[in-house]
This record gives sequence, C-alpha cells and structure tokens, in this order.
Amino acid sequence: MAAAAARLLAVALSAAILVVVVGGRGVFPVSGVERPSVERELDAARAAIRRAARRHGNNASSAPGTWFRGDDVEYALLARVYRNPAAFHRSYVEMERRFKVYVYEEGEPPILHTGPCKDIYTIEGRFIEQLELLAPPAPGVRTRDADRAHAFFLPFSVAQMMQFAYRQLSYDRGPLLSLVGDYVRVVASRHPFWNRSAGADHFMLSCHDWGPDASKGDPELYANGIRALCNANTSEGFRPGKDVSIPEINLYDGDTPRQLLGPSPGLSARPYLAFFAGGRHGHVRDLLLRHWKGRDPATFPVYEYDLPSTTGGNSSGSHNRRGRDRQSDYFAYMHRSRFCLCPSGHEVASPRVVEAIHAECVPVLVSEGYAPPFADVLRWESFSVSVPVVDIPRLKEVLEGIPTAEVERLREGVRLVKRHFTLRQPPERLDMFHMILHSVWLRRLNFRLDH
Repeated sequence: MAAAAARLLAVALSAAILVVVVGGRGVFPVSGVERPSVERELDAARAAIRRAARRHGNNASSAPGTWFRGDDVEYALLARVYRNPAAFHRSYVEMERRFKVYVYEEGEPPILHTGPCKDIYTIEGRFIEQLELLAPPAPGVRTRDADRAHAFFLPFSVAQMMQFAYRQLSYDRGPLLSLVGDYVRVVASRHPFWNRSAGADHFMLSCHDWGPDASKGDPELYANGIRALCNANTSEGFRPGKDVSIPEINLYDGDTPRQLLGPSPGLSARPYLAFFAGGRHGHVRDLLLRHWKGRDPATFPVYEYDLPSTTGGNSSGSHNRRGRDRQSDYFAYMHRSRFCLCPSGHEVASPRVVEAIHAECVPVLVSEGYAPPFADVLRWESFSVSVPVVDIPRLKEVLEGIPTAEVERLREGVRLVKRHFTLRQPPERLDMFHMILHSVWLRRLNFRLDH
C-alpha cells in the first residue's frame, strides 16, 4: 500500500512532466478581486518546470545543468532517489523565487498562532512558529500583502485544541470541529479569498491523529482545501496529490537528539538485522509483537517495554531506568541495526521513520494505506523497504533476502534524503520546513483560479 500511495502522490512530479494543466483539480471562478499577476507568476513557473522535466525525460542519463549549490552528488544517485531531479530542482528554485503565503492574523494563542514544539506533535508547533517568524520585511515565503499571496495558511493547532478544548476520555470531536468551522467562517467573512476559491488555495497543518477529523469542521476545507497531515491514511480520506503528507518527528526537548547528530556506523558495525521497541498501539504493532517479541534477540531484537540496557547498567527493564537512559539505549540499538522497523501505531505515521533516517538505519514501513511524505519528489523505494502487514510473519525472511550491496545502496539514499527530514532553527534550504512548503507549492501549481 505504501508503494501504491507513493505512485499516486507522484501526480505532481512524474518522471516525464509536472502535472499542472489548467483544470487538473477544477477551475474556480473568481468573484470580486482579480489577481492576474499571481496566476501569471504560476503560469511561468509551470512552464519552466515542464521544460526541465522534458529535458530530464529526453536525456535521463546526463546530469541536469544545475543542482543545488554546494552539493557534490553523482547524478546516478540523484536519478535513483528523486523522481525527476531536473524538475524538482527547477520547481524548488521557482518556489524560492515566487511562492508567497499569507497567514491569517485573526485569533489568539493558545489555539491559534502557536503549537507544541517538544513532543510527538513537534512539527505542528514548529511549522506554525517558523512561518509566523518569517514576518516581512525579512526575506522569505510569508507576505502581509494578501493580494500577492499564492496560498493562505490557517494557523490553528489541533494539538492545542486537544489540550484546551477537548474533555479527556470523552472521545467527543465536536469541540474541534466547532473551532475549525468557526475560524473558517471568521476569515471568510472578513476577507474575500476563501469565497473566491471555495478554500482551494488555503491550507492547514496538523500532526495530531484527529487532524483529518478536525478538517471536517468546514465542508469546503475538507473537500477543497490542502490538508498537510501526519496521519496520511488513504483509507481514511487522505487524497494523494491534493493533500500533503508531512513527517512525524518527536523532539523530546525541542532539538534533534544528540545521539542522532554524530557519525553513523557502517554495516560492519551493525550486528542486528532489524530492530523495534515500542508499545502495542494498534493492530499492526500488536501483530508484530505477538509474532516477533523476544523470538530472536541476537539478530532480530523486538521489544515492548523491556528494552535492555546497552550501557552495562540496570537491565531489568526500561521502566526501571531514567527516560534519558532509555532514549540512549533506543538510539544505540538503531545505530547497531541495518533495518529499523517502523510499524503504524493507532494511526499510520510513526516518528521512527525520521529517527531511522537520522541513524542511517534503513526504514521498514509496515502499514496499510500510508502515503509517505514528499513522495511526489522522492522515490521511497530507493531508501526504504515497504512490507505489507500480512507479511509480518515473514519479516525476517524478507529482510534477509536483501543483498548486502542493495542495503548499501539503500543507505546511500538514506544519507541523501536526511536533510529533508531535519528540522533546523532557523530553517535552512531543503530542510523539513521548506520541503513541506514545496509540497504545498506543488498542490497550488496543480490548479488555476479562473479570472
């Protein structure tokens, strides 16, 4: 399913040409304000990306005329990891040159304009924070001139709604839907932009499991808007090519764990074939633990909450050791493993994918219906392995069947894409923040507002 979702997500950057034809998602009539200059900018970007894509398609064995400054990467590796290196480069440069996002200023914290930055929903808070900090006249994607904007951001945090508006254990999504619906009604009543496009050039971002449900608070947001979600489950309404899949990242203290910042060992220093440690969150993990927990700790360590110490200290169970020690042991196992198992939890996304990439441990996606992040640009098969849930009993057999040379090639891909799964403060070119923006940019290119 992950591979199929990746193919679906490639509608924006295919191997041949960017799909940005007028009417690809419908031509929306404009009432009131007209913005021909904005659409002309997008037309110029579409044409430039098409030309770059054609050059790649006509001469795929040669390097593109330019790549990102400071990079020294063999084109064969680029072509293996990126769906179309020339088109991606051109698209990214066009985004840097042209893309402008207007952030609605209505509302106040803690529900709006802020979010969590030190937990499993880190990307939700950090994205809102970074976009808010890009206040003009500082250079960047944000604009205060809404008439210049190509896209409009709804700066609410579903994670904050859960903290401040949700009654614990009630399972009542009503307050979330009401907050989202009320906010859309406010901006639609004060500005002409929502009604002009029925929300099609607006986007929200949420890493909470209930983010997709919260978007149902306004029917047009759910039907037309661009939803950037960690919970990118195609079986639950995620629409590849229109919605945006974003990485889930758990920054315990707001920064990338120091254990993942240093050099990673090579294959010869990785005695374990694969590794997993985690709770029974959802049926996928339950099946994994029932089949593999404690079965082969010497080569295929799979643990629940009983991860042994790697430092020679107390090994009677992870619950008896401090959280920082358990975290160190967890990352030590990742660094000693060739593959890191990344099964879905209660929802499809897992922070283990980003952690595995930083540990240069090949991620093994075990999920149903997951559309992985940035798959309109990246070939996930070049740096990860996808295993259907039904094949969990054969996991070891599947991974043992991958030759060492192929594992090395996969790790080359992991090293190349690591920058795209890294949060920087402040943001840097090609990092996670900018890759999310690029995904939104591609969706905006995929339709044209009629004027």
